[in-house]
Amino acid sequence: MFYDTAKIFVRGGDGGNGCISFRREKYVPRGGPDGGDGGKGGDVVLVADEGLRTLVDFHYRAHFKAERGEHGRGSNMHGASAKDLVIRVPVGTVVKDAETGAVLADLTVPGQREVVARGGRGGRGNARFLSNANRAPRMAEKGEPGEERWLLLELKLLADVGLVGYPNAGKSTLLARTTAARPKIADYPFTTLEPNLGVVKLEETSFVLADIPGLIAGAHAGAGLGHEFLRHIERTRLIIHVVDTAGTEGRNPVEDYYRINTELGLYRRELVELPQVVAANKMDLPAAAENLPRLREAAEKDGRLVFPLSAATGQGVQELLHHVARVLEELPRPKPLEPEPAVFRARNEDEGFHLERLGGIFIIKGRAVERLVAMTDFNQEEAVRRLQRALVRMGIEQALAEAGARDGDVVRIGKFELEYHPTQSDS
Repeated sequence: MFYDTAKIFVRGGDGGNGCISFRREKYVPRGGPDGGDGGKGGDVVLVADEGLRTLVDFHYRAHFKAERGEHGRGSNMHGASAKDLVIRVPVGTVVKDAETGAVLADLTVPGQREVVARGGRGGRGNARFLSNANRAPRMAEKGEPGEERWLLLELKLLADVGLVGYPNAGKSTLLARTTAARPKIADYPFTTLEPNLGVVKLEETSFVLADIPGLIAGAHAGAGLGHEFLRHIERTRLIIHVVDTAGTEGRNPVEDYYRINTELGLYRRELVELPQVVAANKMDLPAAAENLPRLREAAEKDGRLVFPLSAATGQGVQELLHHVARVLEELPRPKPLEPEPAVFRARNEDEGFHLERLGGIFIIKGRAVERLVAMTDFNQEEAVRRLQRALVRMGIEQALAEAGARDGDVVRIGKFELEYHPTQSDS
């Protein structure tokens, strides 16, 4: 079974916790704090692997989490950072954010890497909080939680040339005739249920040819198999439009030619604008000679060349392939999709917050405040007092008071629910 889409959940590793420790040696009274920092959590990294062909593995495993960093220890020993979690995907995979649909990466080169969920930084040990005002800090930070998100993976085959046409037009036969690929071939619609790739080798050049199944009227809207496989044509540089010129099963070759091009345009206008040559197939059958002039007239009106051939016997196939090879030499390589530009966060924006009320709960959202709360160890009195001072300094306590919060109300920040207890303004 060919899988070309998948939805997965990724999470970077949490940072290691900082350590509370004091130097304890003979003849060294009041040795001072020596708690080390925690290590960074591992990143989740996607890597393009040319040895993979489908996304089938992600239909059996959809959750991926990197390891957390090691905790800090005494004697100023910092925790080790965790290794990255490497996930291998086929070359040609487009990575999108499942919530927004934004393109995060287009992995078109073997070995290309993309970090999709960053690990959290390690928490600071108590040695980092030493100051003239506090010579024996009894607090340390917890590790920062790793990033998490749902991703959509879409595989788009990397082929130079795409074969399109109605079922039974002879695409699979042409692929088998010109390459070492051995697609399933039979005389009934939708014999081909998945894209097939093959390499065409000529005297001085070669190119990749893809048989794209499922194109019928309404394919752009999901009829047949079109909605599933039309995406694989997007990367091709040239289209070979295979037409059943003999009109078997009562088909009209000219109408088929127009309908397929209509479906391509409805799916994506750029596909109709790609260079296209028409393979007038099944010329070994008597009716093909009668239909060829009408098909040639329709195609030439669109500026497209027609190559009469028989994929079954090999007649005219080499002429088509050599023409395609010459055209490909002049065409540029397709550019990968541009990732959505990262939004630059100014310092004041990064430290901003948004407050909303849901029933009796006050919800505060903001990157800086959520990170601050997540890295606070509420079992440490000094750490809690530091958090309270920070909330006052950021203006959150004043905002809660202005929003009508009262002593004991629930305040939700990230994944934590706290009780609101206003402090004195000089705290």
